[in-house]
Order: sequence, then C-alpha cells, then structure tokens
Amino acid sequence: MSAFLDRLRDGGAIDEPVALVAAHPDDETVGLGSRLGSLRRLRLIHLTDGAPRDGADARRAGFANWQAYATAREAEMACALDRLDAGHAERIRYDIADQQAVFALDELVDRLSADLAGMAVVIAHAFEHGHPDHDAAALAVSLACARLAEPPRRYEFAGYHLAGGKVVHGRFRAHPAAPATALPFDAAACRRKIAAIECFGSQAELLARFPIAPEYIRPAPAYDFAALVAADAALYDRWGWTLDSRRWSQAAADAVDAASARPLVLC
Repeated sequence: MSAFLDRLRDGGAIDEPVALVAAHPDDETVGLGSRLGSLRRLRLIHLTDGAPRDGADARRAGFANWQAYATAREAEMACALDRLDAGHAERIRYDIADQQAVFALDELVDRLSADLAGMAVVIAHAFEHGHPDHDAAALAVSLACARLAEPPRRYEFAGYHLAGGKVVHGRFRAHPAAPATALPFDAAACRRKIAAIECFGSQAELLARFPIAPEYIRPAPAYDFAALVAADAALYDRWGWTLDSRRWSQAAADAVDAASARPLVLC
C-alpha cells in the first residue's frame, strides 16, 4: 500500500496538493466524502453541471428547466462541502452538459492538463460503465496525465456498476491489477457524511442506494478504453438514452485519435 493510501485510510490531515475529478456534483460526496475535509489542499473539479439538457431530470425533480436544476445542484454541492468540513476546497467547474462529457473530450483534456499540473495526486472515477460521464472522466484524466511531464499519481473512488445483472453501489468492479483499500470511519464522520448527503435533495432517491461506509479507493489501472470491461457490462445501456456504450466507445476513440494519436491503452 502507498504512503498516500496509508494516510488516507488513517484519516489524518494530508497537506500535499490533491485534485479530485468528479463527473457530477455529489459523486465526490458519496465516493469519498469522509476524507474530503482531511485533504487540506484539495482542488475539486466537476466536469459537468449535473443537468441533462433534455430537461427530463429537471422536471422529475420539480424544476422548471435544466438551468434551475443546475443552479440547485450547485447550491447542494456548497452545502455538502460545508457539512464535510471541506469548504476550503478550491472549486473548478467546467459546466459541460450532463451525459455529454465524452463529446467534449478535447476541451476536457486541455483544461485538465492545466488544472492537474503541479498536483501530487489525482482521484477520479473508475472506468466501469456505470455512467457515461464517469467513464469520460476516467478517460479524460488518463489523457491529461499522459500529457504532463510530471503527472500526479492516479487513484480512483468507487461509484456504481452493473455486475451479474444487478447494480452495485459503492464498490468497485474487481480488477486484478488494482486492489481496493477500504476507508472505514468513526461515528462523527458518519454523521457528517449523512448530513452532507441530505443536502442533495434533488438526488435523494439515487443517493439512498449507496452505503454510507466504508468508502473504497484504489490505484488507477491501465484500461483499454476502446473495449467494454465485460460483456453486457454497461449499466447505461439499460436506460434508453441516445448515448449508449457503442456510441460512447466510438466518440472516445475518435476524440483520442484526433487529439493525441496515442493508443487507447493509457497510463
């Protein structure tokens, strides 16, 4: 286990600069909320504003349009950081549309290359087909790090994925090259995380499916972003979106070929 993971597991303050790249406002809270306050030089980067432009999620949550929904999600995020004692975090918002991150990879990689420079560690999503924006975050961070002469060490927090026909929340899909470390926490940290999750009123139904503890983190393995990690593994293929795993893989391959001419198996 690395010294960083040792310190993160133990829950003490970490003073080195750490970037956390999340696809949506709330991903970081359910995935690593117990440790955000201990990251004293945290740069929190959100790729999307969490608001699909078709307005369906906004209407379902009681908002008139996607703009009002995005504004509410940002307010929820600020509330959660305050309750997690992480109000000190440097916030960076790219405001890409929810479900569209893979189509903005050129922009994301350019911006992340600048925003990850000088970071000792970056923590992002795993590539496991829970949500297309999670996959895009994993790919964008990998591409951005490949551009840097001194890239940060890469880790992943757990989200959700499909396994054995069931949705698994708060755990990784197993990877032979990337053992997961559990991050247990005490009753006080548990109360803080519960209070933070309560901030996300617009996401209450989804977030109720995640266990509060433990959280999991692991070193980011090398992925083949052109291929599914397993047959029938893409959860978002079940949701009837126009963006399915086939379109995601093609968009990712096109963006990588155009932007970098590097192979799809990346650091």
